[in-house]
Amino acid sequence: MYLLQGIDIQCPYCGEAVEIVVDASIRRQQYIEDCPVCCRPITLDASVDAAHNIELRAAREDDC
Repeated sequence: MYLLQGIDIQCPYCGEAVEIVVDASIRRQQYIEDCPVCCRPITLDASVDAAHNIELRAAREDDC
């Protein structure tokens, strides 16, 4: 099991599919990452359970 996992999301601004790399060793994290396509800030909220399954939510910065 790799602790860095790539997860595909859809940019909430431009709608393009982008891959976000999440560190599964951190249980709860929230950070902002720019979309590599449109360069707008995506707010990411990641939760990791004991089995290292990741739930990732992406939102526009102004929606948070």
